[in-house]
Amino acid sequence: MLKYIDLFCGIGGFRFAIEKEARDFDGIVKCVFSSDIDKYAQESYFANFNELPHGDIKLVNAADIPEHNLLFAGFPCQPFSIIGLRGGFEDTRGTLFFDIARILSVKKPHAFILENVKQLVGHNGGKTLQRILDVLKELGYYVEYRVLNALNYGLPQKRERVFIIGSKSELNLDWQMGKTAMRSLDSILEKNIDPKHFVSQHIKNRRASFHTSAHSPGIWHENKSGNITSYPYSCALRANASYNYLLVDGIRRLTPREQLRLQGFPETFKIVGSDAQLRKQTGNAVPVNVAQSVIKMLLNSDDFLNQNFKSVVKLNKQTKRNAQVT
Repeated sequence: MLKYIDLFCGIGGFRFAIEKEARDFDGIVKCVFSSDIDKYAQESYFANFNELPHGDIKLVNAADIPEHNLLFAGFPCQPFSIIGLRGGFEDTRGTLFFDIARILSVKKPHAFILENVKQLVGHNGGKTLQRILDVLKELGYYVEYRVLNALNYGLPQKRERVFIIGSKSELNLDWQMGKTAMRSLDSILEKNIDPKHFVSQHIKNRRASFHTSAHSPGIWHENKSGNITSYPYSCALRANASYNYLLVDGIRRLTPREQLRLQGFPETFKIVGSDAQLRKQTGNAVPVNVAQSVIKMLLNSDDFLNQNFKSVVKLNKQTKRNAQVT
């Protein structure tokens, strides 16, 4: 069985992704552990997977985590200021990456996929990311990374994130895999909008006085300096941004369902809690489409996973074909 754990799981971006990608692994893919410190994200995760994640990963003994083949972690984008140059594993103490590293060192899963903000790549002149990569290599993993944009994976959202893939086997990743044309913004927008999502006339007038959009529909984005731009897609959803920093056609906020669609979550996703919490949760989420493509890359390139699960995948495909014929 391909067993995986879902660290800093949020509302389940990685879990939805592997469930979509692993259709041919019916019955042999299983999440054996999940964790997130946010109680509202835990409630959303429970509503959708009937599993309540563990809390603060810092309080979890790595030895108590079930055995697994694959580790997912969309770890929070800390400044990493504590990481120094003394060497390896100990340099990461005090950051949440340390908790990933200590679990990898104890449980030794065959592979992992980590996700973080694009800014990690250039932080401290690249030294922070290099220290992270050095630690992962010291733990016995071959490692590759890329910055990927959700716009290139069918989602109308400019969301650039760094994905780090590691494996005990040598990697031969096709980073072009899964790229596809952007879905139109209009296709994800709802038609019947609750009046509560519309901004005041004052805000509409103020935005219109600063900006005229060439896109309809379009998402108007106001940055921290007050400059307004608009595009036929959304700028990145952010967990702690201003309530009105993204406006559809300059007149209304995105609905919870629209935010989920921008992140690739299925229509079956059960929304629980307030609009404010959902906005935070989607702002922190891993884009499902991008995560699915990265998982597909790993499953198609990794010798261990292919060798151990190829026969089961082949059997499941044949079973499905037989069922369609009959």
